[in-house]
Amino acid sequence: MKKSLFIMLLLGMTSCATSTGDGDKFGISLYKFDDTFISGVRTAMELHNKSKEPVANLNFADGQGQQPAQNDSIDTFIIEKYNGLGINMVDRTAASVIIGKAKEADIPVVFFNREPTTADMNSWDKLYYVGAKAEESGRIQGEAMADYFKKTPSADRNGDGILQYVMLTGEPGHQDAMLRTEYSIKALNEAGVKSQQLATDTGMWQRVNGQEKMAAWIAVHGDNIEAVFANNDDMALGAVEALKAVGYFIGDKFIPVIGVDATAPALDSLKDGFLYATVLNDSTGQGSAVIDILKELQKEEPNLSSLPYTFTDTKYVWIPYVAVTKENYQDFQKK
Repeated sequence: MKKSLFIMLLLGMTSCATSTGDGDKFGISLYKFDDTFISGVRTAMELHNKSKEPVANLNFADGQGQQPAQNDSIDTFIIEKYNGLGINMVDRTAASVIIGKAKEADIPVVFFNREPTTADMNSWDKLYYVGAKAEESGRIQGEAMADYFKKTPSADRNGDGILQYVMLTGEPGHQDAMLRTEYSIKALNEAGVKSQQLATDTGMWQRVNGQEKMAAWIAVHGDNIEAVFANNDDMALGAVEALKAVGYFIGDKFIPVIGVDATAPALDSLKDGFLYATVLNDSTGQGSAVIDILKELQKEEPNLSSLPYTFTDTKYVWIPYVAVTKENYQDFQKK
């Protein structure tokens, strides 16, 4: 009894119902409210829910980057018999316990952005995943960097024909971080550009960490750094700030910094000539798909094939990435 009371108090402190209606109740658990991309997904869910009848009651819970906190809030959703769960895992490898409880309560789950293991996803037929293929975003980054290096002779400062780069990675063990890191360099090399890594470290998806890491690398490597890869826009923008502090982006002193997500601040930076490129991680597409699937599953006879998405292996929806540069960034700015 005490544990249930504690869980309910915790949920009250870390969640809020932001969409109300007479329809079903969906518990949406986010790994962290203050993550820029995840905040965009949340907004998309709210808007999409309100735009389609019947409007559901959405209750968002903040995992605060802590798996035990996320588990507690999901426990409360299950205890209160919510009709469906949308879960952005803190730790993608910790899904099995949550799945077991949801299965016992017969509450369908749509995971998003952080993909559980294949074994976990195959453990029950009422599990779905909405996300994007991280290797695709890495390839787009690498191709954009290769294009810049080839068309800009001055980018090769030391004239050795090799692109010297630094890499800001996301959370260790996160599939997006690992695959974006791997495939960005693989695509760069496959495009015919030789590369040398000068430094790499995790920025944990955070802008301030990206700025601190970049400042430290500048102190060690100086102008030997010819390019910056970042697994997301927040870290990329942190790197931009560190570069600004030592005189980059004034006159001809430029260095290409490429991120992922195409967040509003990143698009502004791109427009202003700081960030070189980013990759659209479609928060609107992902958020809308999660809500559509949860609503469809509440029908007496759900028909997922009626939704405007392609399902892979009956339970995966992949939202495509898109390259964003100074030439097309306006297409992705919010009207």
